[in-house]
Amino acid sequence: MKQNRYILHIDMDAFFASVEQMDNPKLAGQPLIVGGTPDGRGVVAACSYEARKFGIRSALPAARAIRLCPHAVFVRPRKERYKEISMQIMEIFKEYSEQVEPLSLDEAFLDISNSHTDFPSCIATAETIRTRIFHEVGITCSAGVSFNKFLAKVPSDMDKPDGLTVITKEDAPQFLASLGIGRFYGVGKVTEKKCIPLASTVEGIYSALKRLN
Repeated sequence: MKQNRYILHIDMDAFFASVEQMDNPKLAGQPLIVGGTPDGRGVVAACSYEARKFGIRSALPAARAIRLCPHAVFVRPRKERYKEISMQIMEIFKEYSEQVEPLSLDEAFLDISNSHTDFPSCIATAETIRTRIFHEVGITCSAGVSFNKFLAKVPSDMDKPDGLTVITKEDAPQFLASLGIGRFYGVGKVTEKKCIPLASTVEGIYSALKRLN
């Protein structure tokens, strides 16, 4: 009998900005921009959710960001500090899975199939990890739980900050049918236009995916 797969995708919320706010409580609640300078040089490397309310996003020119939010606070990135925090988080992950696949400093897939047999236990593990990261590291994260990587990652990205979303096999068809084709891995704007006619049904989405592989 084939073993069911259980995958967690855990992603820190506004990681660089969250670390800066954790280390300097005066920045908490502020529209914070990591990267760039207040005089308009450079680009936004990351920003807090308070800054995102003004339309600020990663890779936005700093000159544009300061126009959108004149009272934004700018700080320079501290890469070594982010790596240090990332190592703490990854060590927590390794306590729950031997198969941890980091995607960046602040997110990873955890395959917990060998130690779990149902979704309720997976959800409990995801909540435990999120609680530990908050109390032991000091920042929040969001998680997706599903039976493959794609269906774990996309919902975790959609329910932020501090969210947890579960997609079971029963939920998957309806979820995929409601999902824009642009949310699929490897789909850029040009490919998205070509795939839109195929993606109006669940079958069309699967067909579009096959053509991209």
